[in-house]
Amino acid sequence: MAAQGYVQASLIWVAYAVAVVLAFIAASITTFTWQTPRDRSAIVSTVAIISLTALLATVLLLPVDIALVSSTTSTALGVKKDWATPARVDNILLTLKIVYYSLYSFDALLCLLIIPFSYFWYEEYDEVEEQEGNQTFGSRLWGAFKYTIAFILLVVIIFLVGFFVPAAGSRGGGKHLDLDFFKRLLDENHGEKALTFGVGLLITLGTLLYILYTGAGLALFPVSFIKSAPAISAPQLSENTASQLEQNRERQRQLEMRNAGRPEGMPPKDRRELEALAREERTLVRRERLAAEAQGEGKGFIVRAWHKICAVCRPLKLIGGIVLIILALLIWVSMLITGIDKAANSVCKEHCGYILAHINVFQPINWLFVQTAKAFPIDYVLMALLVLLFFSSTISGVATIGIRFLWLRIFQIRKGRTAPQALLMATVMLALIMLGINYAVAMMVAPQYASYGTQTFCDLPPQHPFARPDCSDTPEAVKPCSEWADAARGRRQQQQVCTPTVMSTFLNRVTLNWPVFGAVAFWAQFAFLGVFLIVFLTSLFRAPKLDLSEIDEEAEADEEEGLLASTGRRFGATWQDITGRTKRGSNGAGNGSGSGV
Repeated sequence: MAAQGYVQASLIWVAYAVAVVLAFIAASITTFTWQTPRDRSAIVSTVAIISLTALLATVLLLPVDIALVSSTTSTALGVKKDWATPARVDNILLTLKIVYYSLYSFDALLCLLIIPFSYFWYEEYDEVEEQEGNQTFGSRLWGAFKYTIAFILLVVIIFLVGFFVPAAGSRGGGKHLDLDFFKRLLDENHGEKALTFGVGLLITLGTLLYILYTGAGLALFPVSFIKSAPAISAPQLSENTASQLEQNRERQRQLEMRNAGRPEGMPPKDRRELEALAREERTLVRRERLAAEAQGEGKGFIVRAWHKICAVCRPLKLIGGIVLIILALLIWVSMLITGIDKAANSVCKEHCGYILAHINVFQPINWLFVQTAKAFPIDYVLMALLVLLFFSSTISGVATIGIRFLWLRIFQIRKGRTAPQALLMATVMLALIMLGINYAVAMMVAPQYASYGTQTFCDLPPQHPFARPDCSDTPEAVKPCSEWADAARGRRQQQQVCTPTVMSTFLNRVTLNWPVFGAVAFWAQFAFLGVFLIVFLTSLFRAPKLDLSEIDEEAEADEEEGLLASTGRRFGATWQDITGRTKRGSNGAGNGSGSGV
């Protein structure tokens, strides 16, 4: 039986290793896709790839955490499995704790030291000074390091404050501290207390960013799937542009020929018209080139085949967008239910970050995970996909909103046009936001499942003093694990059987030792729900629009489409992209799109 436990744990870790490798590939593709080609820097690209991989490895550790602690318990009987001895369970928790602390420490190091140093290293580069020999490697290194000293001091201050300042939870003598569950969460180790303070501070900062970027991104990410089919196809755009370009050049020839024999030269009116036509010609030539690239002209067979495959898959993306909208709304409803439940029924309110003893209202996402747990490993796959949905939505939100200070946009995040400085700043923001996402998933989206997984306990007294409770004949006595059992006997049985996940324990420890962090993180979830609702309703009912000026300015800008309009036009454009031909009579419609009827 012990071998079975080792095999199951090994398989879970192997699956995690494969996921990290895939995360590295995804991080590499994302970095090179978004970064502008002409300003690429080796150190910026390397740091961005490593940082994104570390972030994904951190968020993907939660499903591993849940799977490992759940594997120690027999869900049907509510008892520990034979191989899950206390020593073996402690070994699993210790391994998870080491991995968690290592990843969190590495993420904090990236945010506070490595990425700022890389930013200043890139800013210190001066091509002219380097060519003239006035800038050496040492001078550039010192220039970057002297600006990073401020961040080093910030890390030292955060660590000292967390190390020496007493935790708020240890000073409070409230009745909630009489529970054994809360007593175990109170930290007496100064090193761990300093780490929980630092992570709690970063979670608070990340939660503030999470409100705006993840809230908006979760609403816009599904809509982007529906908007992916253009209202005008690449062949039709190319044909319309060629026709307009021919008319433009014909008009230029007419003006030049009309004024060729005049000794006083071209009149001011004709000169202004000719200059305007020349500007329009440059725009149309650029648009024609973009349309040719969209059709894969001049590219190899693989690139052209890829364009055809993308066109074929557009209807599937539309269906996927609808499914994601339903899932996003389900997540929104679940978080709202959990938030109200915690605000009304928390056993200790703001003193411990609104820890909920057990779910009192039906919560759809948590129920879904508990039900899918009956078909291993569907629930773990769903949890990984849920985490990736939040991560992808955050990237969508950052790309849409950009990097701003209040209402001022500092950097734009666009495919193939993101500056190295913007890429590094976006990576720091993603790192902080992922801390907020970890809190949201573990404490709001699926709190009971994220805390105990599929673990249950037998709420019956043992038949002998040292025997285990037996619920084989009374399955109704098997109850799901939670932070607080209803009776002293149940509490004692639960402590012997139920093992909380390392993530939930760590987050509960942060919110209990530093209640202000827990209160901010909890009430921020309602602000997140408000941002999601506003952005979702706005994007849902916004009128469709095809902005060709944006195509002219940005090589890979997406047209703005309405959510529930122009569906027939999108499918028509999709079919034209597949066949590579336009419909008869479409030129006139395309050319006249900007005129009134």
